[in-house]
Order: sequence, then C-alpha cells, then structure tokens
Amino acid sequence: MTMDAAASKEILRHVFGDSSDSEDLEPGDGSDSDPTRFWEPIKQIKGLWLCRDFLSPQHQSSLLSTIQNEGWFTQASHNQAMRFGDLPAWADELSCSIRKVALANDYVFYPVVLGSNDGVKENASPFPSDLLCREPLFDQLILNSYQSGEGICAHVDLMRFEDGIAILSLESSCVMHFSQVEGTSRENDPPVAKIPVYLTPGSLIFMSGEARYHWKHEINRTPGIQKWEGEELTQTRRISITLRKLCQVE
Repeated sequence: MTMDAAASKEILRHVFGDSSDSEDLEPGDGSDSDPTRFWEPIKQIKGLWLCRDFLSPQHQSSLLSTIQNEGWFTQASHNQAMRFGDLPAWADELSCSIRKVALANDYVFYPVVLGSNDGVKENASPFPSDLLCREPLFDQLILNSYQSGEGICAHVDLMRFEDGIAILSLESSCVMHFSQVEGTSRENDPPVAKIPVYLTPGSLIFMSGEARYHWKHEINRTPGIQKWEGEELTQTRRISITLRKLCQVE
C-alpha cells in the first residue's frame, strides 16, 4: 500500500520538526514566517525547482565571511574545494535549512499551460519524500569560485552521487542553461531548446529525477552570452556551493 504525499510529509514533520520548531533560523534562511520565500518549479523541466531568496543578504555575507575565514580559497589559483563525509558546520546548517524550507512550503503557485486560471495552488514539494527523509541529507560538498567570465561546461553530475542535488549561488548573478541529454526525450516530443534559469545571489536550485539525470546544466559567462530579458549581466566573482549524497557502496 502506497503512502500518500500528505501522510508522508506529516511523518517527516514529526521526525524532523517544522521550521517553526527552530529558534535559530535567520530571516531568509528558510523561515516560513517570510512569505516571499518559496519554491518555484521550472515547468519545462520535471524535477527542477528554484528558491530565489533562500538566503537573505545578511546571511549571504555571514556565510561568505565564514568561507573566507576558513581559508577555502587562500590563493588565486585555488578555485575549487571538496569535502566528503563530515561537512563543515555551516554546510550542515545549510542542509538543515534546505530540509526545513521543503517541509515549510506545503503549496506553490505556478501558471498552468491549459485552463482559464492565471495560477493554481498545487500540493507539491521540491523534494521527493524518500530523498527528504534520508540521513544525512547530503554528505558531499563542492565549493567553486568563478572569476568574471569563468563558467562551467554542460554536464550531468557523476553517477557516483545519488538523486537530489542542491546548488546555492552567491555573489554575481548568472544564467544557468539546461539542455536535454540526447536520447532521453519522451517519444514524439519535439526537441527542446536550452532552458535558461536566472540565478540571483542567495538563490538555490534543487534537481531530482529527470532534472538530475536527463538534463545537462552549464554556465557560459563568455562576454555577450550572459543576458537576461535582453540586458547583459554585470559579472563579478561568483561562488557556488553544491551539496550531494554519495551512493552507498554495496
């Protein structure tokens, strides 16, 4: 017998608590008292969700200071760092906040393609229940520092990692493009052009299912490429924090 989504979420709330159970949440880090922070599905890509204001400007500044003080990027040539297993305290806090935001948002609003209403209230969650209840939620961290003009080529994350990947974007805004992996489209579906997703400082995306396995993601920051709504974006240093879970070795 399959448990419905509402019952599953209620069990998760009982085990992990709700965002209102925590007194140390800062504004913009997942508190459900702020109605401007919610998950938005990227409707063209199943399993891709965006939380535009996951971290407040104050929390972003605090996190960046912590990263700097811990010496993750002590030299200009050091632009990537990884951790496996025990993550730093701030990464554990991010994981906790991600779970709390997912539990706090029972509903999302988004436009419907068919129908007369401008939007509908749909019982949905960015996290499938089996991912949300795993412990730890994430056990691998990759921290990247991109200078102006630097990006990352189109790729699907390695299969050594489980489903469910979170990416936090800090400092410079950017456009991340998604392109479908060849041979993964549904039968009779027309080819899909690259899907742009605008990432502002403090925004977080979460990929699961098709978004994680059937779509490549990339950031091309070549001058003239980074545009949103016809305007070229001003590029500065960008920090990205990716949280993943290693597959269990049998």
